[in-house]
Amino acid sequence: MSLRHSYTIIAPLYDALLETAGTGVRAASLGQLPQQGDLNVLISGIGSGLDLPYLPSCHRYTGLDLTAAMLRRAKSRTGSLRMNLIQGNSMSLPFTDGYFDHVVLHLILAIVPDASACLRESARVLKPGGSVLILDKFLKPGETAWIRRTLNLLSQHIVTRLDVVFEEVLAGVPELKVEADMPVLAGGWFRNIRLIKN
Repeated sequence: MSLRHSYTIIAPLYDALLETAGTGVRAASLGQLPQQGDLNVLISGIGSGLDLPYLPSCHRYTGLDLTAAMLRRAKSRTGSLRMNLIQGNSMSLPFTDGYFDHVVLHLILAIVPDASACLRESARVLKPGGSVLILDKFLKPGETAWIRRTLNLLSQHIVTRLDVVFEEVLAGVPELKVEADMPVLAGGWFRNIRLIKN
């Protein structure tokens, strides 16, 4: 089953599973966006729009997702935000180089089949000095985590990967540097990471 099909199927259940989980960490991550100005912000893998209530209203947003079903749910949450919703692939973004001031990657790097491609594309469309805000689950370098790795054999084909090592993903994108990296949930499995583009 492809991710497009599986997320189309689970779209009605997605909010029930995730709306309250991680509310505080979503808000903390998005609180790093400038609270003033008129900037272009990409939310890559917007899903059903659970991030939208925590976005500063001053910016212009583009929300991208692989499935129309998720975008329909996100549309109901846009409120007064200046939001352009686009169906597309986070591993091959349909935007020009250096278009966005900031990129948000919440719970997407561990979902896409190629996290490195997703992060490279985010860096490509980001202006120099811009930030990438990441909230996701990552194994630590060298971590055995045999239960997660075993479950990953199935989960990666349905909803998410459980074996992504962030440091390995970042190694392929040298123009991005870590500015902050905080463990936030599940004993540090989930991390709130801020990257800056040189």
